[in-house]
Amino acid sequence: MEKTALLLTTYNWPEALDLLFRSLMIQKELPDEVIIADDGSGEETRALIEKFKKEISIPVSHVWHEDKGFRRSAILNKAIAGTTADYIIQIDGDCIMGESFIKDHVEFREKGVFLFGSRVNITKQGVAEVLEKKIFQFPFFSPHITKRTRNLSIPFLRNFYKKNNAFSNKVRGCNLSYWRKDFLEINGYNEAIEGWGREDSEMVLRLLNKNVQGKRIRYGGVIYHIYHPEKSKENLDRNTAIQEETIREKRISCEDGIEKYLDS
Repeated sequence: MEKTALLLTTYNWPEALDLLFRSLMIQKELPDEVIIADDGSGEETRALIEKFKKEISIPVSHVWHEDKGFRRSAILNKAIAGTTADYIIQIDGDCIMGESFIKDHVEFREKGVFLFGSRVNITKQGVAEVLEKKIFQFPFFSPHITKRTRNLSIPFLRNFYKKNNAFSNKVRGCNLSYWRKDFLEINGYNEAIEGWGREDSEMVLRLLNKNVQGKRIRYGGVIYHIYHPEKSKENLDRNTAIQEETIREKRISCEDGIEKYLDS
């Protein structure tokens, strides 16, 4: 039987991670395991994860490395190297899942395809109340959200979105799922990309170059993104140049990826 892992990234925001955990506890379908890819968080995050492990019935792995700046590509590779799950559902630790998030990704998946979804935005003005009152469910007319049409779950309309080979600028690493086999065949995330920006889109471009098709999961796979100030974009130009090279040379693999963790 094919196993599913929920892979989530986090970095020193335990208040947000706590809400993600709470949303996981009410999922209509649980994954087979949870993998936390931790880009160097401190003791408060570790303690929260240990508490969560005791509250849920499925295995939880905490994959951590030292804080040496934004190294999301590396920690994701390390996390995926450590699982044998067949299918990876990926979300960021500053997001909260709608109750059908896991179920929708599992039901909509198919071989040779990756899925990508949108996110409902939690407003800047609403963040303090959401965190303080630990709000993790948002009805359609909630005053705390924008982009509320993305908050609709309508299975019939979901079927109008078809798989294709075209890159979509709607791809977000916070709402993404793929087969681990496909991910390994492109050597995972490109660790030459450091700092914020392009790590998800560059990886997806290599999937597409390998003829893994993309399909948008709309009217399903609902998540809520908690507003926060933008991260530093000092490496964005360099990362963009790496991505443009992937496009120009139709690359399906990268030199510095997940392979080295598999060998060890």
